This record gives sequence, structure tokens and C-alpha cells, in this order.
Amino acid sequence: MKKRVELEDSDISFETGSDLEAMSGLARRWLELIGEDPQREGLRDTPQRVARAWAYLTRGYQQTLEEVINGAVFEAEGSEMILVRDIEFYSMCEHHMLPFFGRVHIGYIPRKKILGLSKFARLTDMYSRRLQLQERLATQIADAVVEALDPLGVGVVVEGTHLCMMMRGVEKQQSLTVTSAMRGSFRKDQRTRAEFLALVRG
Repeated sequence: MKKRVELEDSDISFETGSDLEAMSGLARRWLELIGEDPQREGLRDTPQRVARAWAYLTRGYQQTLEEVINGAVFEAEGSEMILVRDIEFYSMCEHHMLPFFGRVHIGYIPRKKILGLSKFARLTDMYSRRLQLQERLATQIADAVVEALDPLGVGVVVEGTHLCMMMRGVEKQQSLTVTSAMRGSFRKDQRTRAEFLALVRG
């Protein structure tokens, strides 16, 4: 059963089905295992804060495509390309559970149906607010647009910066990962794909 919780020091509230008490216990144990004292002053409330933060950061598991679209599909004439560019996203990589973030660009050619523009940002949030791979994020967004609209074609480009590359291992600060997913005419027609990529680059 979902319940509404609030993030501390914020006016943000959200619904979650996560077991915050169990997550808090795990966070407390994690602190002990790395050699910290969860009872010291600075850490006393940390397990509860971590539980609420992780419930928020992974709230995409609680959402469905139907809920996110919420009926915002409209009839429309024409079949010109529509592009929503520079949608910010924040996610957690499933390999190290460290953040990665960046921008998503979504283009599509409608087949008599269009989607309310804000829904592209909500779609991005739904899939990014899960443990993710950047490659999968592009694919899931593209497939969701296809399912919602049955367009003539869809293109998704994701540009991401990964803290697992910046904070550990190779520690490269300036690297950028770019992934894409193409469906329909964006995959089959080189001119359509080229137009989309040119618009993404601005």
C-alpha cells in the first residue's frame, strides 16, 4: 500500500510503496559496516533520511506508463517531426548504485496522435528514477513513446555523466556517454535520422 511522505528540508512530497522502516534499518547497518557509529550526533537521523531519499530516487518503480500519460494523447493533423530537447534526468547506475545524470532528447513523427509536451519529461523521470543503465534508459523511453502514440518514427538520444567513472576506478572527469534508440522511420530512413540528430546538436 502506498503512503505519502515528505523529503526533509523540502516542500516535496510523494507517494511510495517502499518499506521505509526496513530501508532505514539497512542504512543503519551499512553505516556500522563501513566503521561508523550511527548513534553519533551527525548520523542519528541519517538512516531515516537515506530511506526517504532512496524512496524518492527510485519512485519510478511505483509508476506506470498509463499513469504518467494520464490521457494526454491528442488527435492532430500533419506528420512533421516534433523534438523535445534537453530534458534533464538524474538516475542511479545499477552496477555501483552511484548517480549518473544528463539530458534526454526525444523526437518523433506523429501518426495522427501527439502527446502533451510535459509528458516527455514525466516519461523520462519514470524510467530514470530506477536503478538504470543509460543504454536501457534510451530504449525504454523510445518504446514507451511507440506504445503511447504508434508514431511513424521515434528517436531518443541520452547524454550522461557517470559518477562511477568520476569518483572511482578510472576517475575521468570530462567523459560523456551518448546512447541512442531509433524506431520506425528514424531507423529506416537515413535522412530522417540525420535531421533528428542535426536538431539535437542545435
